[in-house]
Amino acid sequence: MTTPPLNVLYEDNHLLALVKPAGLPTIGVAEHEPSLAKLARQYLKARYRKPGNVYLGVTSRLDALVSGVVLFARTSKAAARLMEQFRGHTVEKIYLAVVEGFDLPARATWEDWIAKVEARRRMEVVGPEHPGAQLARLAVRKVAATVDASLVEVHLQTGRKHQIRLQLASRGHPVVGDRKYGSQRDFAAGIALHSTRLTVDHPTRHESMTFACPPPATWRVFDWGSALRDWD
Repeated sequence: MTTPPLNVLYEDNHLLALVKPAGLPTIGVAEHEPSLAKLARQYLKARYRKPGNVYLGVTSRLDALVSGVVLFARTSKAAARLMEQFRGHTVEKIYLAVVEGFDLPARATWEDWIAKVEARRRMEVVGPEHPGAQLARLAVRKVAATVDASLVEVHLQTGRKHQIRLQLASRGHPVVGDRKYGSQRDFAAGIALHSTRLTVDHPTRHESMTFACPPPATWRVFDWGSALRDWD
C-alpha cells in the first residue's frame, strides 16, 4: 500500500494521538513494511531532531482493517499510567460500524465468552470453560438503518481481539467488508469499523481528555443523511 501522511490529532510531551487509516497495521510488521508505530517514530525523530532511538509506548491498537483513533505514549511514565487505565477498563472507547441487516435492537449490552480457535484461525464465541476463554462485553446502539444495513455506535467495555467484529457477526450482523467474519458485501478500504472517540485521564495532568475523529471519506457511499452529524 502507499504510505499515507500522518494525521496528528493531539500531541504534547507525554501523548501522541493519531488517526490510523484502514489497511495500515498499528504494529507488528516486517522490517521493510510500514506501520502506524513506525510512522509515529519517524515523525517524532524528525520533528524533535532526535539523534538516537525514539521512545514510543503502544497503549492502544486497532486491527489493520479498522480505522480511527490510536493513542501512543511518549514517555515510559505515561505508558505505564495509560496501560493501568486500559487494564482497569476506565478508558471510554467508542466505535462506529456499518453492519449487514436492519433488525438490531435499539440498545443492548452483549456479553460473550470468546477465544481463538486455531483450526479456523479466527476468534469464536465459546463456553466459559473453553481453554483461553475471555469475557467480552460491549454496549451497542442502533443509530440508523436502511433495508439491508445499519449504522451502530459501539461502546467497547473490554478489549479482546476482534471482539466487536465477532460479537456483531455472531448475532447475524457482520461488519460490512469483513469477509473473515461472514460479510457478503465489499467495502472500498478495510472494513466499515471506525474508532471514533477515545477518552482517557491525562497521565500527568489528571484531567479527562477526549480524542475524536469522524469516519473516513470511504464511508460516504452510505447515505445516512444527518445520522453522522455528531461525529463530523
